[in-house]
This record gives sequence, structure tokens and C-alpha cells, in this order.
Amino acid sequence: MKRLYDNKIDKQILCNAALRLDLSFYQRNNVQHIAKELLGKILVTRFNNIVTAARVVETEAYNGLIDKASHAFGGRRTKRTEIMYRQGGIAYIYLCYGIHYLFNVVTNIEDVPHAVLIRAAEPVSGTETMMERTGKPHPGETITKGPGNLARALGINRQHNGMGLLSHEIYFIDDGYKLETNKIISSPRIGVAYAAEDALLPYRYYIKGNVFVSGKRISER
Repeated sequence: MKRLYDNKIDKQILCNAALRLDLSFYQRNNVQHIAKELLGKILVTRFNNIVTAARVVETEAYNGLIDKASHAFGGRRTKRTEIMYRQGGIAYIYLCYGIHYLFNVVTNIEDVPHAVLIRAAEPVSGTETMMERTGKPHPGETITKGPGNLARALGINRQHNGMGLLSHEIYFIDDGYKLETNKIISSPRIGVAYAAEDALLPYRYYIKGNVFVSGKRISER
């Protein structure tokens, strides 16, 4: 399988506003579908005129009020989770274990707290900047493998919490990359054992065979 990592994307494409996903993409009611459809899309950040971008290869869906793995399960509303109750199309970013910032996409309409965690992506532009941000000497697979590494490489942190995904700083584009259905693998989410039976829900999605996917993979026939 040819690695996407070998195919750099021109910055004119990355900065083309016409290619950005619009609010209608995010404000649908099926968070699992959105999580799957984010695979293959390109996450772009533009901070201080520095562009970094990576193609999404792994996501997790969180189904709001009825999902025991969700921060909003049972209608929980705190200073941190209030962002999740806003209309879809904004960033929900939180600190995990006091170390890593995790980048989530808020979906659905106002007061329906669905979200998609972006777990991993494959660099397509700005690799040298990503190396500087992560302190990695080589552009290896770990640079954007796992949600903490991904956010750090793309320069995403708490100050971007609540930012709209139609902004000029953080957004997704669809460059026409086609992902075949048989390349999408689903599995239980990672690190949510506390969610009891909901920990077994197949709400994690990733691209089959991609080396940037984090965590364990199920059998890929």
C-alpha cells in the first residue's frame, strides 16, 4: 500500500477556502457516520502564517448523553464540557493526564453533545515544523500517531478550545481523496474501560494498513 506520507499536498490546495468542510458536515445527527467520514480528510492549522497539515487516519465517536465514555454522559455539564453543548463545527480541546492536549470535533446541533476525537493522522505538509514542535529528530511514524502527538505536531492547545472549524486557523478540507469502504476498520475505543459495556462499542475507526494508526489493530484480512 502506497503511503500517503510520500505525497505532499500543495499549500494552495490546503489554503483553498472552497475545499473546507462546511457546517452542514458537522451538524448531522449521526456521530458515527461523521467519525468515519472524517477519515481521509485533511486537518489544517495556520498559526502565524505557518501551515501544517495531516490526513486523518483514525477517529473515535462519542455519542453524548447516552454514551458512558463521553464527558457529557447523563447530561453532565461542567466548565470543561459546556463546549460540547454548542452547535457542531467547533473544536473541543482538553488536557489529558495533565500532559497531552486532545483535539475533538463537536458535532450535531446545539445542546446535543456529540464529539469525534481525532486520534491519528498522516503528515502531508509542514513536517519540519511538526518535528520542531514535538522535539523529534526524524519524521517517523510517531510524529502524529496518537491524539496527544497529533495535537502537539499541529500546534493545537487549550487556547484553541471552542474555535470554529471554519476559521482560518483550524479547519478540515476535502481534497477529493477517495477511501474505499473496505479500507475502513472499526473497533472498540481505546482507554475507556471505565465506560463498562459502552467500552465495547465499535466507535473507533481507522484506515486499514496505515502505519500512523495508534493502538492495537484488529485482524486486517
